[in-house]
Amino acid sequence: MTSPGASRTSDVSAEHLANLNAGTAQAKTLTEALVIDHRSLLAATVPGASPELTAEVAAAQELGILKRMAAIGSALQQHLSAAELSRLAEHPSDTVRGWWCFATAADDTLDQAALLAACRPRADDERFTVREWVWMAVRPRLVTDLATSVELLEPWTRDISPSIRRFASESLRPRGVWASHIKAFKEHPSLGEPLLEPLRADPERYVQDSVANWINDAAKTTPDWARALCARWLRESPAATTERIVTRALRSLR
Repeated sequence: MTSPGASRTSDVSAEHLANLNAGTAQAKTLTEALVIDHRSLLAATVPGASPELTAEVAAAQELGILKRMAAIGSALQQHLSAAELSRLAEHPSDTVRGWWCFATAADDTLDQAALLAACRPRADDERFTVREWVWMAVRPRLVTDLATSVELLEPWTRDISPSIRRFASESLRPRGVWASHIKAFKEHPSLGEPLLEPLRADPERYVQDSVANWINDAAKTTPDWARALCARWLRESPAATTERIVTRALRSLR
């Protein structure tokens, strides 16, 4: 039977931690991702890393996890060639693939369309950790032009992959997790409806939860909008899937 992974740092075995730091194992839980020594992982992944890159990753190790990943991504973008970076995109380590997401988001030569196209495989990654890293990485870039981002992501809501559909809503949640709030969506959530409407009866709970959380985020500042949207959905799409989304979406208003 496959181990479910550690829920406490003390439960991460020395052997598994060594493999995580060597880039030969993937994190099974967020706890496991948090205990990785990125300095060791860099040495194993990029053995020819420059002293400057090594120093910047060492400094990033002292930051909170999201700032750490962003700082490492920025350092990699600055110090590695395009060929060297490309090898990280499919690395066996989910953390290294996460680095790649942040490094790609730090490439200011990519516009929003090119950035999303580049990151799409990671949005559909096999590991939940990478699927989280990628939306956190690109979100700051997407927020700079919400209208364009919504237009680009709307087709993703109809993708065959539930992970791609989930990214479409999760990446632009008004409040999000570990993310800066999006003031425009908190005050005018109807601007995000093109990303929500196609998912109102999505069959996958992974997607349903994201849609419900999006609405719950907005409900904290615009409760009337949330209630009206959910009431309309129940009238127009009276399915069990919609009912589940609505119940979770309005949980803060009960």
